[in-house]
Amino acid sequence: MNIDTVVDKEYLGQTFRALADAPTSALRGVSAKDAKALAQAFNVHTVRDLANLEFVKLAAAITTLAEQEQETPEAQAKETLLDSGVEMTFPASDPVSVDSGITRIEVAPETVSAHEDHQHAGKVEQSTAKGLKAEAAAH
Repeated sequence: MNIDTVVDKEYLGQTFRALADAPTSALRGVSAKDAKALAQAFNVHTVRDLANLEFVKLAAAITTLAEQEQETPEAQAKETLLDSGVEMTFPASDPVSVDSGITRIEVAPETVSAHEDHQHAGKVEQSTAKGLKAEAAAH
């Protein structure tokens, strides 16, 4: 990052030591009014004071740690359940593994016209009739 992009024009080219001791208004985006408010609220007058402000250090530490924090077991369980639910909804979205033992059906099996034989009702009736005949013959 070019330091000249974060300081006001009058502080361009200054050393880091000089910038650290510069007023907070030296930072681009911190107006004189903002600098006055920082001074009144937190007794912060320089860039160094602002950097050493305990609230700033705590906020920076929390933000840094938040980026590295692992999910709680409860959050992990919820994510796993969500992933499983999505996978069950869209099982064909993942490519089939070479060693999964699953064979893709390349040609759809013959289907019965739902208009003529809804849920294979005709075949069920035929099978039931055959079964009843076989049962009657066995008795």
